[in-house]
Amino acid sequence: GDSTAVVAGEPFPEARCAANRAAGTITYLSSFDFAASASIVEVLVAEQRGYFDELCLDVEIQASFSTANYPLVAANDAQFSSGGSFSEIVTFAAANEADFVAVAVDGRTAIDALIVKPGEAATLDDMRGATIGVKGKLPSAVTAMLAAAGLVEGTDFETVPLQGFDPTAHIAIPSIVGFPGWKSNEPGILERAGIDFTLFDPTAEGVPGTFGVIYTNRTFITEHPSAAQDFVRAAMAGLADAIADPAAASAIAIELINGNGNPNFLSPEGEAFRWETESQLIVDTTPDGTMVGVPDPAVLQEELDTYAEVGLFGDGETPQAEDWIDASLISAVYHDDGSIIYPGQ
Repeated sequence: GDSTAVVAGEPFPEARCAANRAAGTITYLSSFDFAASASIVEVLVAEQRGYFDELCLDVEIQASFSTANYPLVAANDAQFSSGGSFSEIVTFAAANEADFVAVAVDGRTAIDALIVKPGEAATLDDMRGATIGVKGKLPSAVTAMLAAAGLVEGTDFETVPLQGFDPTAHIAIPSIVGFPGWKSNEPGILERAGIDFTLFDPTAEGVPGTFGVIYTNRTFITEHPSAAQDFVRAAMAGLADAIADPAAASAIAIELINGNGNPNFLSPEGEAFRWETESQLIVDTTPDGTMVGVPDPAVLQEELDTYAEVGLFGDGETPQAEDWIDASLISAVYHDDGSIIYPGQ
């Protein structure tokens, strides 16, 4: 047999341990503080519970913001990060001429939605002529949802930039009728504040999407294949824990957020809602007989095709999903029953 193979319940192979240590410090950059969000929370749980250590990995977690991380992972200055969606990673791959590789895709639905003031729109068609507030730019899933209703930015509706991240402030701005948000964040904040709103969900309109994507670069996988796989193994063990006990997982996130000074003013209630919502979406969108986090090329290609139609990739050819994923690393960390192949003492 292979002297470096991981066998459930057996000691971790010494040769594999040595290979993993040879990778040196592996830097993981989060995409939004230490939020209790898919592709972040599982890494926090794995770190806190010692899973990386048990697999001979020296992982350093750093709080960051998604768009800042792409150039760092592209240069292999950091080895792993978290992307908001698969199409986001593919878009930034082109921008950074980078060989990104998605190694885990947690959620098989768009996490973005459009939040609209009550009474402003019964259907998407009612958004014609409206002004929508945006943090940066309109998310691809929301753009595709509006396009499917025949609404194109700049022609059928306008966007204006928003300051900050507080939806209770945004929904009070007279000049806009709504703004995009994450299903796992802004709706919870508005509900807790007793503020009514209408939610337009791209999933309900048949728009495909993903959320919670862990990615690395091809250089790291090529140079340190066992370390790359065991990072995924530890993260998926963390994800299984986080899905089984959402409250414990969000508590770990809050502890790390507070230890980092909480620059984004995240709350225990907000993080509990965030992970309850996202963990349920992950469970609900993972088909029977498939393992959590394993990238599905057909699902991912449908996402790229849909977003290509609304101009996400400009006039170029639509990217091929298989060029930007490695499902072999994650597939091999699961037993057939969906449990993690994890060493013992």
